[in-house]
Amino acid sequence: MTTDLSEFHETFFEESFEAIDGMEASLLEIDCDAPNMDEVNGIFRGAHSIKGGAGMFGFTHVAEFTHVMETLLDEIRNEQRALSGEIVNVLLGAVDCLREMMLATQSGGQIDLPKVNAFRQSLENVFSDTGSEPAGIVASTDTVTGTPSAIHDDTMSNANAVKGWRVRFCPGKDVMRLGNDPARLIRELASLGSAQVVCHEDGLPGIDSINPEFCYLSWTIELTGEIERTAVENVFDWIEDDCEIGIAPLVPSGAGTQVPDGDVKIPDEGLKTVETAKPMFELLDDAPEPASQATPVVIPSPEPPKKAKAVAAPSPTASKSVKPKEATSIRVGTDKVDDLINLVGELVITESMLRHFGADFDVSQIEKLRDGLDQLARNTRELQESVMRIRMLPIKFCFSRFPRMVHDLCDKLGKKVDLQLIGEHTELDKTVLEKINDPLVHAIRNCLDHGIEMPDRRLADGKPETGNVTLNAYHSGGQMVIEVVDDGGGLPRQKILAKARERGLVPESQELSDDEIDNLIFAPGFSTAEQVSDVSGRGVGMDVVRKNIVDLGGTVHMRSVEGQGCTLTIRLPLTLAIMDGQLVRVEDEIFVVALASIVESLRLGADEINTIHADKELYCFRKEYIPIVRLHEHFSVPRTTTRSSQGLLVIVEVEGQRIGILVDELLNQQQVVIKSLERNYQPILGLSGATILGDGRIALILDVPGLLQHLRTTGNGRKSHIEAA
Repeated sequence: MTTDLSEFHETFFEESFEAIDGMEASLLEIDCDAPNMDEVNGIFRGAHSIKGGAGMFGFTHVAEFTHVMETLLDEIRNEQRALSGEIVNVLLGAVDCLREMMLATQSGGQIDLPKVNAFRQSLENVFSDTGSEPAGIVASTDTVTGTPSAIHDDTMSNANAVKGWRVRFCPGKDVMRLGNDPARLIRELASLGSAQVVCHEDGLPGIDSINPEFCYLSWTIELTGEIERTAVENVFDWIEDDCEIGIAPLVPSGAGTQVPDGDVKIPDEGLKTVETAKPMFELLDDAPEPASQATPVVIPSPEPPKKAKAVAAPSPTASKSVKPKEATSIRVGTDKVDDLINLVGELVITESMLRHFGADFDVSQIEKLRDGLDQLARNTRELQESVMRIRMLPIKFCFSRFPRMVHDLCDKLGKKVDLQLIGEHTELDKTVLEKINDPLVHAIRNCLDHGIEMPDRRLADGKPETGNVTLNAYHSGGQMVIEVVDDGGGLPRQKILAKARERGLVPESQELSDDEIDNLIFAPGFSTAEQVSDVSGRGVGMDVVRKNIVDLGGTVHMRSVEGQGCTLTIRLPLTLAIMDGQLVRVEDEIFVVALASIVESLRLGADEINTIHADKELYCFRKEYIPIVRLHEHFSVPRTTTRSSQGLLVIVEVEGQRIGILVDELLNQQQVVIKSLERNYQPILGLSGATILGDGRIALILDVPGLLQHLRTTGNGRKSHIEAA
């Protein structure tokens, strides 16, 4: 029966990508002058695990590529080769290539083989520096003592020129008890080309001493054909620690038998010819034939096996179209699962208690019923919080990719930067975590290109030549706060203001505060770069940061100190699924305002609204005039009263600006589950979603950034979104 391994692919890819990220992080942190062997071993284990899994699932290109990486790393960890910055850079490039190969394999796309071969050549060039080749190192186990050993085969200088291989296969006695079948491995070898198989029975004991669970036989297999050595080695990936293996190139007839160093000499007597398709236990039952009558069986090369998900033919441009698949699963700590199970148990107990009241209830039990309902409410709230914690992941999954990006950009820009990561274990909802990456990429690229000065300039200004960029994440007031801090030169305010006036963003007569000038960099297409490069200068970047953050329901703010650097502060909701909201009423309609955006709520006094240009209304809030949005006019809600003095003004803040929302009444505060309007109906300016209240009514959730956009577009808050359209 053939085993379908496709169900294990997803786990293999998840673990492989984690291993790749770990390899990259270790390579960036490693000290070339005094490398930590634990880090080197960790990198080696990552490559070894990927190679083994790829070989098992038939991902040949991945297995062959990681084998070369593994061989180089093995030399480094055995101190046969000194680590250097050049080798680290080569390995980092190989890690990038391996990641692209894995993405292509996962999506069923095409692997860019020319690119893979180029990186493989870079790895092999490291070997050529000392005149050696990346020959395989196959672990083995002595068939008698079971002691692990290593067989080094350096006899081959060019695998592609070999016309065949001579393989010595000596399984350990316990090989079958461990679930392996030597006959299956021999059949797999035979599938690589034409094979001659010879069985050695010199280790076979008498019939009265045979243990049917032990393997006493060994084999010599001669493979003929254009076969790469790595293809032969991959056959034994999952059994190499439980057997003795020797691999040597075939030599022409008459040149003598060539046996790999460290291999056991192959005897000339006691040979037996076997068919590779015969099961192992049948081999033990066969009667021995005289050696003189033994004739090796030639097994013709079979048709290549067809795989359900074969890799398509190579294409030089294939890797450009490969996109990573979104993660469909997350890893959850057992403590979170245990909490969830305990809460479900408490919920079952409470449900049982309440069911008892339904069967036999009288008025005297009303207090116990209330206690039961309170307990149910507590259990439900705790269950909700516990479920939400399952979706929470540490932000280190996002932060971990930036050391490599900073490393590469510093090389390109000629700058020296020390990146510090703080608060990596701060947790954020998985959905928010996936969408915050792009804004942070733009922010850090902007820091390195515009913020941090060149080393000579920093030294001239009395600063260390190495700049500092800090990524800091923490929770504050029910929000996630991410700060990107640099100690560069700060923003050139006069240059920014001149550029903004040149583009018509700021009138010549308008005076702006330092804070307002700093935040002009978020204007679409705004850039002060003198030259356009592949890093920046096209005016695309910081506006993307603001747009993406606002789309997540967050805010972004820039603060700069000339000569000392900048701080970019991003505030985000912890989750996009549930929010703390303030319920407000406008006539018979209920709206929800995000509690985190509310600054203050107050009752309007008579004549406190100032009207300008006939329809634009302003309110003086602490010496600042803020625009007013009348919800009943914006959403065309029929009004029974029009006197503004009878309403309440909810002051909200977004993108550093405040607006007042005019409502009739403040209701209670509660957590609401957000349902998408765009998915279920259509997008509506000023609304980010809807929720269902406890009494079954639908409440619309206000999109405060959308209301601000409406004010900027129409110039007032009185024209409805339908009329504005």
